[in-house]
Amino acid sequence: MTPRQLQAFAAVAQTLSFARACERLHMSQPALSLAIKNLEEELGGRLFARTTRQVRLTPEGAALLPQALQLLADWENVRERLRQRFTLQRGHVTIAAMPSFAQNILPRILKEYREHHPNVEVTVHDVIQEQVVEMVETGRVEVGFGFEPDTDTLAFERLFVDRFVAVVPADSALASRKTVSWAELLEHDFITLQRPSSMRRLLEDSLAAKGMKLRVALECHQLATISQWVAAGLGVSVMPALCERHVSAAGARCVRLSRPAVQKAVGLMTRRGHELSTAAFAVKAAMREAFKSTSKPTPRIDS
Repeated sequence: MTPRQLQAFAAVAQTLSFARACERLHMSQPALSLAIKNLEEELGGRLFARTTRQVRLTPEGAALLPQALQLLADWENVRERLRQRFTLQRGHVTIAAMPSFAQNILPRILKEYREHHPNVEVTVHDVIQEQVVEMVETGRVEVGFGFEPDTDTLAFERLFVDRFVAVVPADSALASRKTVSWAELLEHDFITLQRPSSMRRLLEDSLAAKGMKLRVALECHQLATISQWVAAGLGVSVMPALCERHVSAAGARCVRLSRPAVQKAVGLMTRRGHELSTAAFAVKAAMREAFKSTSKPTPRIDS
């Protein structure tokens, strides 16, 4: 039983005329008759009682009519909903982004996206890097924004390279410096994220490559907490330059970091080999467009 057969049946049932049904459906008489014949054979009995003068519904045909009309309405609704999704008149996209990206980069991208596609719902999970990777890998979200992951299961498209900066108390002697080295920074109590944070691992690996060791005095789970602790004078830290605005809001200061400089690519993550929804693909396109003419998201401490 096909939609075309149901359309033919409904047209004849409503007009009680094969000729008028042909006009309504823009079908030839043989094509309409064949559609009705095939439907009757599929169902196992006659739907119409036909004479040379009259067409009438059989009891079975009368029972089928309201259900056929409902099925056709449902079919049309499904077609329209999918058409709207493909044309971004409706839809839903899920995104995971590390907080520094969600707070500093996403707002202007989402503002423009929503202006163009106001009926597309957007869900953003602002979570740490490790959760971004996990949510994209497991399919809980379609697109992730974060540092380049150390896995082959995800496709990564670089948007820019973020350089890490020193975070120091506002009243520290280091706060007035243009540049601070790791050796100078590590003379103070160091605050960082707990393991297995990928940022913690990046810092440790960067120092180890230079024969240095990260000596940790305090550790926690959130960069926002680190900003507050540094502002309170508990120690110093290192963060992505993306966090500069929030570090300043907490009352701490960002200073260019050197010897060694630490940087990491930031970009889009998707599951390798999986097709994106139209809404998610449009998010990727909006992000690419935003970074097409620049390699930096905002003016930063290392500019």
